[in-house]
Amino acid sequence: MKIATYNVNGVNGRLPVLLRWLDESQPDVVCLQELKAPQEKFPEKAIRDAGYDAIWHGQKSWNGVAILSRVGEIHETRRGLPGDPDDSHSRYIEAAINGILIGGLYLPNGNPRPGPKFDYKLKWFERLIEHAAELLGSGLPVMLAGDFNVMPTDLDVYKPERWLDDALFAPEVRAGYFRLLDQGWTDALRTMHPGETIYTFFDYFRNAYARNAGLRIDHLLLSPVLADRLVDAQVDRDVRGWEKTSDHAPVWVELADKPKRRRKRAAAYSATITISGARQLG
Repeated sequence: MKIATYNVNGVNGRLPVLLRWLDESQPDVVCLQELKAPQEKFPEKAIRDAGYDAIWHGQKSWNGVAILSRVGEIHETRRGLPGDPDDSHSRYIEAAINGILIGGLYLPNGNPRPGPKFDYKLKWFERLIEHAAELLGSGLPVMLAGDFNVMPTDLDVYKPERWLDDALFAPEVRAGYFRLLDQGWTDALRTMHPGETIYTFFDYFRNAYARNAGLRIDHLLLSPVLADRLVDAQVDRDVRGWEKTSDHAPVWVELADKPKRRRKRAAAYSATITISGARQLG
């Protein structure tokens, strides 16, 4: 089973790119972020014509998340994180598909820091951490997939010294990410590519894509049950080079149908990244 996350940066404006990628990559399930479209403007027909069912949580001009599936019915379990009934941002959607519970998320950017946007980011992240603990406690196969707007370590950002004051690289934000991992989640992409420079986002400015001057901010976190089924995790980097494309590249994992023997390198990486993060933050 192939599950992907993709910040499309405008689902209608980038629809040809999205449809082309769906056709070429053939993911089974996709979490989308930054739809930038109200509920009634989501391109449902085009998505269904491409072979995918969909649920979505839209918002005019900003935010917006969706989950697509071509391998089974989508049973929506939640839209919006618990903990703040007044939160109007469309940033979280959750569903059970083909035996897996998937939470699709778009964590706030948080800039400028300090300020109210950064405060909102930290509060939203706390709500995510609390909900993630409950999901893990269920014992079900669960995945958190999306744009986390977090670069966990120096390896995840081109020239980290330039990002020290940015909300995506703030110590509090990175600490939140490691608190998630410490619950028992596995960072799929980094587990499959330990020590490797691998990015998921390239700014439109300063020829960032051509220079490989990127960030790793799109993550796929697996519960222990799913981590035992991890076969591969990759970035479809070339999609970022297509015409009129998003500034993010799609990221995906491949899962075996049954649990596999736990990889030694995955277990070793889990310990290594936690220690590395603690050193950088401490």
